[in-house]
Order: sequence, then C-alpha cells, then structure tokens
Amino acid sequence: MKRVLLSWSSGKDSAWALHVLRQQVDVEMVGLLTTFNESNGRVAMHATRRVLVQAQADLAGLPLWVVPLPSPCSNEEYEARMSAALERARRENVTHIAFGDLFLEDIRAYREKMMAGSGLQPLFPLWCSQTETPTLARKMLQNGLRAVLVTVDPKQLDPAFAGRLYDAPLLDDLPPTVDPCGERGEFHTFCFDGPMFRHPISFQIGTHVQRDGFHFTDVLPMQERCE
Repeated sequence: MKRVLLSWSSGKDSAWALHVLRQQVDVEMVGLLTTFNESNGRVAMHATRRVLVQAQADLAGLPLWVVPLPSPCSNEEYEARMSAALERARRENVTHIAFGDLFLEDIRAYREKMMAGSGLQPLFPLWCSQTETPTLARKMLQNGLRAVLVTVDPKQLDPAFAGRLYDAPLLDDLPPTVDPCGERGEFHTFCFDGPMFRHPISFQIGTHVQRDGFHFTDVLPMQERCE
C-alpha cells in the first residue's frame, strides 16, 4: 500500500487528484498538505481562507497538514519549511507525496528535486499532455466537480472571469490561448463540491480586489458577512 499525502491548494486540480487517488486500490490517503501565509491565514495565489480549506479537509474525511509561511517568503525559507513537513511525513510512515500538476515539466522537475533524498516518492496522478486538458476539464465537470474562479492573471485572461463558476459555459468562453485547466497560471479556483466531498461547502462571494498584479475574488463562509 502507498500511504499518500496530497499537496492541497484548495483548487479543482488537487480536489480531482484526491478523487483519482481514491479509485486506486493500492493507495491509502493520509492527509492534505497546505501552505498558508502565516500573517493572513490564506493559501498563496488562491487566497482561500483557512476555515474553508479546513472545511474541505473535514468533508474529505482527512486531516489537514498546515505549513505556515512568512510573507514575504524566500525560496530558501519555503524549502526549509517544506523539508520539515516532509520529515514529519517520513516519521509518520508516509511513502508518497502527490501533486495535482498536469503538464509543466519544470514544475515537476522542481518537485522531484525537492523530494530527492527525503525517502518519499512523488506522485502525479493527473499528469497528461497539454492537448488532453480540454478533455480532463470536461471530465471533472461531468463527474460533479464544482468550483469558482478566485484568482485571474489579467495578462492572460479578462479579469471579468474572476468570481465565475468553473462550468461548461465558462470553458466555452475561454480564449483559445488559455488552458482550460488554467495550468499556466491563467486562473486559480476554489473547489466547493464534487465526489471527493461528503456534501457541498456553503460559501458566498465577497469583494473583488486587485493585488500584486492579479485579480482576486474573496470567498467567505456563509456565516460571515461580505465586506
């Protein structure tokens, strides 16, 4: 059996990777590993609040492994804190760390280099060619995955897409230069429903802000009022 810890961004690809891994009879899921900005309690790039990531973990029936990161965070500090997380995983008999990456060879090579010598093996359960992502995107939707776009890179996609549901009409509206899974950073998502969760996560859309060259849509738990 592979004892697998999944790198969890709160987005659709990591959520789908969890679903795929759970279909494999030789896999035992151990937990979800997420990095948070320690000053604001949000996931980098997705800006998902920790309370919502915890809700995802609870509904997936898995413990959340939190790695706090300073802001700003140097690459050296990031690697030091991730190395500590990998050491904990090794002590707890984890054998593999899984990632929801799709086709970016440089990202895969970096993860493999980071894990070299750790005693853990990397897994890429969604790995595919760039031409396969349109099929993957529609397969996720056809199997009940639901998500909302929370980050948009305006250099690659119209900011008006921020806050939209990740659904078939959105895929139809994407420019041909944009990967339908957003693998090149065109957009990031928050996954709130799918076969990996016991039931949907209730949320509401908050404010739209522009920061660090990106457009963000804040997602709030239902009990909080929009700012």
